[in-house]
Amino acid sequence: MELKFEYTRKRSDFGRPCSFSDQPAEVTVDIPPDPSLAADFIPQDPVDCAVQHGPVLAMHEVNTERAQVVIQGVNHVEGGWPKHIDPRNSELTTRFREEVEREDIYTRSVLRLSTLVEHCIRQNNAIDIYEEYFAEEEEEDEEEEHPSAKTIVVLRDPNTTKRMATRLSWHPDANKSVAVAYCSLDFQDSRKDMSFDSYIWDLESPYSPELTLKLSSPVVTLEYNSKDWHHLLGGCYNGQIVYWDTRKGGLPMEITPVELSHRDPVYGACWLPSRTGTECFSASTDGQVLWWDIRKLSEPSERLVLDITREDQLKNALGAISLDFAPTMPTKFLVGTEQGTIIGCNRDAKTPPEKIANIFTGHIGAVYAVTRNPFFPKVFLSVGDWTARIWSEENMDSSSIMETKCHVPYLLDGCWSPVKPAVFFTAKSDGTMDVWDFLFHQKDPSLSLKVSNDPLLSLRPQDNGRIIGCGTRLGAVTLLEISPGLCTLRKNEKSLTSTMFEREARREKVLQDKHRERLLRQQEAQSREKEEQVDPQKVFEEARTDFFSIIKAERQRRGQEE
Repeated sequence: MELKFEYTRKRSDFGRPCSFSDQPAEVTVDIPPDPSLAADFIPQDPVDCAVQHGPVLAMHEVNTERAQVVIQGVNHVEGGWPKHIDPRNSELTTRFREEVEREDIYTRSVLRLSTLVEHCIRQNNAIDIYEEYFAEEEEEDEEEEHPSAKTIVVLRDPNTTKRMATRLSWHPDANKSVAVAYCSLDFQDSRKDMSFDSYIWDLESPYSPELTLKLSSPVVTLEYNSKDWHHLLGGCYNGQIVYWDTRKGGLPMEITPVELSHRDPVYGACWLPSRTGTECFSASTDGQVLWWDIRKLSEPSERLVLDITREDQLKNALGAISLDFAPTMPTKFLVGTEQGTIIGCNRDAKTPPEKIANIFTGHIGAVYAVTRNPFFPKVFLSVGDWTARIWSEENMDSSSIMETKCHVPYLLDGCWSPVKPAVFFTAKSDGTMDVWDFLFHQKDPSLSLKVSNDPLLSLRPQDNGRIIGCGTRLGAVTLLEISPGLCTLRKNEKSLTSTMFEREARREKVLQDKHRERLLRQQEAQSREKEEQVDPQKVFEEARTDFFSIIKAERQRRGQEE
């Protein structure tokens, strides 16, 4: 059966525009429900209806391809050798090289390549392709740039019970990862479900840690080994020293015994630049500095008691709360104490009392950070109470050569910039990070940035000085990228900083000499007063004797006249 419908329209109506008009709704068809058909259907309640007002596109038209990133290691093996030559056998490789060098094709290749290399060398000597023609104008533009910083990423403690981010350590290989020590330093903090783990974070995947460092006690400090990047040194809250090999997972390789370790939390641990790269030392608030070798952590190799009376008595020792060691001065290190004293130590001294070389006093609270200037090792920075101070080892008996103003919040950490000699960073208890540049501003910071509402406990910049990590009390680590003006070494900046340090050290020395002269004069004046001071009774007797002698002489004169 064929169905056909014809639609007829006048020729004059073709192409005519349509005219629409508003009219009330009307029911065209009304089909009542049939109860007899209800048994063939299943009621659905509720009924959801989705309406899509936008165009429906295929999956490949709106979504990009998802890239699956996998981190893998590459084991590089020396290539280019025939199968019958073992690259690890020096005799076989040397014999093969001699055979190749005797061939004619080797001689012809070297002669042909030498001509090309000579031509390139002559070009490089004729034209300096790296010459900067407008370097001065670029420096002027950089000086006009306002100091700034922006947040790159925030690394948060994955545990529900939050802890403090007490220490940061950047990976020595291009700073591709950062190790963060998590620990609660509150006295007798016994919260339930508190984790003792610390983490290593990969900056390319900041949402989950790359490696979890397992231990039975929280880690207060962490430090990468600059010689062996896979070794990580840690100081625990119970006083033990531990090290990990990141190639073998997050379990510790070896731990020091409790009875031979520190008695208090280890606030500082540093690697020593030894030949083997396995020596380290640590400092704690129990007043001891212990030297270790990770090949034998069963006992410390050396011990130093921080007794400034030089009696080597542990009961008189000052508690160490910060530690600094610079590879440029391999025998010296600095210790900041809870009592506000900074102790300069020399490991090469013969006796333990002689190892305490210098004592610097000036802070009225604990010295939370002490670090040497990377360009001028004899100049170091200390952070404590409400100020940050700069000291010079040449002025041993004087106070600091420079210092910041007294802040309202506490200063809890500080560090130098690794690329600019006059720039340093400070962290405050109100969550603010200050960037100081003494070449431009001595009284106020060049940049003050509110990083967090929680106190900042730790600071650590990368080797290039561009990115700096800030650890907070609740375990969040904020990575900040500072402006190029604060991490680019300008022309003559090093010499200007050296001149400024020398001038301030000389000024402080002159003031100290004048103060000593004033004290000597006061002592001399007091001694003279003691010598000149006479007994009042004796003076009275002398005056009385003189008075009566004058009266007696006057009577005798009058009697003679009568």
